[in-house]
Amino acid sequence: MQMSAQTHYQAELDAGRFCIQQCPQCQKHVFNPRELCPHCGAGSLRWVRASGLGTVYSTSTIHRKPDAGGNYNVALIDLDEGVRMMSRVEDVPSDHVVIGQRVQARVAQRDGRGLVVFHPAAAQGDKA
Repeated sequence: MQMSAQTHYQAELDAGRFCIQQCPQCQKHVFNPRELCPHCGAGSLRWVRASGLGTVYSTSTIHRKPDAGGNYNVALIDLDEGVRMMSRVEDVPSDHVVIGQRVQARVAQRDGRGLVVFHPAAAQGDKA
């Protein structure tokens, strides 16, 4: 029995790998996980490692009391592969996440499940 695209995506994250799909026919990247290419209709999308680099397209701050974990952001990230995903930017206060900011993905483990979160990318010339 073959795994659904969503199940495969989650299994990759659970193993610590951030993968997205790419169409072997039109070569475009695809996200959210799908069974068919939304660009050309081809099947058999292949899984490729995402670069993890992207740019904040939009961001919102979710306000919570400090005892509930404090504020956090929800952001739309345009990956360099040409797809957009929803996530959050961590390691900075939520009000320091700005549109146009370069970010880098990492796979975090929460409750035994992998998920993609971002942090500010090192500026060019910075030593990582």
